[in-house]
Amino acid sequence: MSNAAGAAIRSTPGSRTPVERQRGHWLTLNNYFHVVAQVNFWEMVRSTDPIPIAVMVVLLMFSLLSWTLIFSKGSLFRRAQRANQEFLRAFRKGERLDAIAAASAQFPAAPLVAVFDFGYAEVTRQMAVRGKIINPLALERTLQLGISEEMTKLERSMNWLATTATVSPFVGLFGTVFGIIEAFQTLGLTGSTSMRSVGPGIANALFATALGLFAAIPAAVFYNYFGHMIKEIGARMEDFSLEFMNVTERTWE
Repeated sequence: MSNAAGAAIRSTPGSRTPVERQRGHWLTLNNYFHVVAQVNFWEMVRSTDPIPIAVMVVLLMFSLLSWTLIFSKGSLFRRAQRANQEFLRAFRKGERLDAIAAASAQFPAAPLVAVFDFGYAEVTRQMAVRGKIINPLALERTLQLGISEEMTKLERSMNWLATTATVSPFVGLFGTVFGIIEAFQTLGLTGSTSMRSVGPGIANALFATALGLFAAIPAAVFYNYFGHMIKEIGARMEDFSLEFMNVTERTWE
């Protein structure tokens, strides 16, 4: 077998060693990152028309808003879940509702505390009138009002995440279409098919697409994740309302 034939056999993909394949993979990645590093994003933005710039600004604002909400809501839900667990342990260990009411001030971040305050206020009102629970249905409705109020607080600003997840891809698509139109217009004016003439428009189009996805994907993921956490906290409040009703019935009826 000749040297040329041997070299051809050694160069086929199936005959390459794992080390050679890994080396080729890293070379491909290095070439990709080298190309990305050569892109001057500031020069691309500076030479862009006002409409694509407006699209990019809108998408950056959506992204900044969504990440701000993600961090704030994530912190709020973690503190709420932790405080709920601590208050629930204190509630189950407590023997009297007035003692639990005094201790509930230690858990201001717990939605269960707000539900407890609604129920305790109704119990106090009924006890002041007759000395016992005379209207369990009113107590149940009061607890439901507390749950509804806390659910409203938890769901506050969630619509902005939904809006970002829904609207950002279409805003990015608008920038993409405008960039492609600009590329074809440049192609028609110059009569050249080189990348130098159509490259800026295509780059703007792809950059708008990337910004739209960068804003939409985290917003959609965390909207669903936070929605699950809100449902979990809501179910915990429903269970707590039943537990509160049982305690009051055993104590005063």
